[in-house]
Amino acid sequence: MKVRIPRRSAIVAAALLVLAGFGWVVATQGPMAPAQVTVGRAEQVELAPTVFGIGTIDARRSHVLGPTAAGRVLRVLVDEGDRVAVGQLLAEIDPVDLELRVDAARAAQARAQQGVAAAQAQLAEAGSRSRLAAATVNRYEQLHAQKFYSGDAVEAKRHEAQAAAAAERAAGASLAAARAEAQRAAAELDAVQRQRGQLRLLAPADGVIAARHADPGTTLVAGQPLLTVVDPAGLRLSARIDQGRAGGIAVGQAATVVLRSRPGVPLAGRVERLGWVADAVTEERIVEIAFDQPPQGMSLGELAEVTVQLPRVAALAVPSAGIRHGAGGAAVWRYVDGRATRQAVAVGTADASGRTQVVAGLADGDQVIVHSGQPLAEGLRVKAVAALDRGR
Repeated sequence: MKVRIPRRSAIVAAALLVLAGFGWVVATQGPMAPAQVTVGRAEQVELAPTVFGIGTIDARRSHVLGPTAAGRVLRVLVDEGDRVAVGQLLAEIDPVDLELRVDAARAAQARAQQGVAAAQAQLAEAGSRSRLAAATVNRYEQLHAQKFYSGDAVEAKRHEAQAAAAAERAAGASLAAARAEAQRAAAELDAVQRQRGQLRLLAPADGVIAARHADPGTTLVAGQPLLTVVDPAGLRLSARIDQGRAGGIAVGQAATVVLRSRPGVPLAGRVERLGWVADAVTEERIVEIAFDQPPQGMSLGELAEVTVQLPRVAALAVPSAGIRHGAGGAAVWRYVDGRATRQAVAVGTADASGRTQVVAGLADGDQVIVHSGQPLAEGLRVKAVAALDRGR
């Protein structure tokens, strides 16, 4: 026997089922549904922190060569990329009338030397006369004692001896003046020759021509560069590191450099020197990185990225993506009983694996929200999922 259900009751039951289904959809899939989040855990790990920076390739030893006085470039014997040896002639500046000045200085020196020789001869002659006059006075005095010469004759010879001694002193003064003139002429010749030598630009060290700034015929002023010589073995990276993260950097730490020209080729290096002067505007510090084996083909001024490996540290850490930074400092959203709770934290170092040290604010095992499908708010209902549904 069939049991007949009143039509009205069936409609009510169906309506209740529809409402229940709608409520379930609204509560689990619609706007009333909890926000989907991915969750990480605070746990004790060993971090391998790194510091990142960007810099340019420069040379540890660089020599800029140019004239010390204004002049026209006579010839340049090298070009960019040429290897040079210490003392090698690289370029010459037109000496203009400098050769004539050298010849004139040499002639003046020769004339001064001849003057010294003449003064020496005059001094020798005056000395001989002075000695002869002194001997004559002595003989006259002896003969005067024997009554052969009168006193007037002896006095005359004494006067002649005094005149000869004075002439000898004058000859000595003339010789001193001639020698001083010879020294002056020699110094002038040396100065002109040095000036002539400065127009010949020689390589100060073994290296490579990094830049050629002018060609023959160009007029340069004093101090204007003509050539730049660098030591290719001394190329390094001068990197700029944020001051807030540069505190743990020390000389000798390992570093990895990636040149812009070789994005897929990491180069090994080490921290060679920390700059003493920081940039107050950009809040960065200069850190110089030396290459373990400098690669061939690097260009001065090329941009490069560097990652400095800091010492490992055991710490409580959370996924870095879960750290929120704002005006009030760092914070995380904790996952507590299906609700989002904001928690201020103090953070420390981070490493390349995507984890950040938490110094204060969390305990081992606390769960934090890493990613969320919608903006979070205090007390918001959330649901932990393995991955967010990006299609929603």
